[in-house]
Amino acid sequence: MSRRQRAGRIVNVWANVWRIGCLAAWALIQTSFADAQELEPRSYSPSPVGANFIIAGYGHSEGEIVFDASAPISDASADLNVVSVGYSKVFDLGGRQASIAVGLPYFWGEATGNIGEASQTITRSGPGDMRVKFSTLLMGGPALSRKEFAERKPGPVIGISLLALVPTGEYMPDKLINIGGNRWALKPEIGISYPMGRWQADAYAGVWIYSDNDEFRGNLTSEREPLGAFQAHVSYTFRPGLWAALNATYYTGGATTIEDTLQADRQENARIGATLSAPVTRSQSLLFSFSDGAFARSGGDFTSFAVTWRTLWFDGP
Repeated sequence: MSRRQRAGRIVNVWANVWRIGCLAAWALIQTSFADAQELEPRSYSPSPVGANFIIAGYGHSEGEIVFDASAPISDASADLNVVSVGYSKVFDLGGRQASIAVGLPYFWGEATGNIGEASQTITRSGPGDMRVKFSTLLMGGPALSRKEFAERKPGPVIGISLLALVPTGEYMPDKLINIGGNRWALKPEIGISYPMGRWQADAYAGVWIYSDNDEFRGNLTSEREPLGAFQAHVSYTFRPGLWAALNATYYTGGATTIEDTLQADRQENARIGATLSAPVTRSQSLLFSFSDGAFARSGGDFTSFAVTWRTLWFDGP
């Protein structure tokens, strides 16, 4: 083998390391920031039929990107932002309370990391994948009018939901790094809510299931294993509309495979956080949330905060 051929092979090897490294970094960011790091207390709390919600929020996350020890990447970090708008409606489904929600996010931020002695910064901005969620209460959640709801006695609730990430986000097959995932993702989930006077305990268990991305780098196939996601919350109501919660989540799995090559990005992480809901008017409220990584095997070990504005109105007079 000539000196030129050896040099060319070394260049190709490092080019592949850069490519896989950058891909792994952004895949970890997308999975952590958009999917598994969700902390949503009181997701299965009952509401009266005919309730409508409009939601707008801003979130910021920054911190380290943790890789498997075998990955040739060090000192990786990210600084990410998202704004989102959404709409949700509560309705009667066969005598049970049900709801449908739609959300549209817009992301921007950057990630940096070292491979060997070289450093690279990746900056991206654009619309993310649309989120659509359907949920219904199987126990403790009959469809009630506003008057019936006000007179009810709170009790234990069991609910189920299906959350879908629709591949509507910005995706360019000729680019290594993209905002959109160019794949469908579904998360079936079951949740339990148990009120105890002013206290309330919630626990959810779900799994993210991903379709393949057949347009990675133009014509390669990227696969992702299922990702298990679990949440637990304890909240306290000071007065109607004013409550605070302590939150925790654990998620595991989600390793990616590119053209039959398994990547070192399987996650096994946990986060803790807190949420405060404060009423602004009778129909509007602000939700403040903060979370931080408890431990991270792989993925985004981020510190995050978000503020969300929500307004409520009812069908009819």
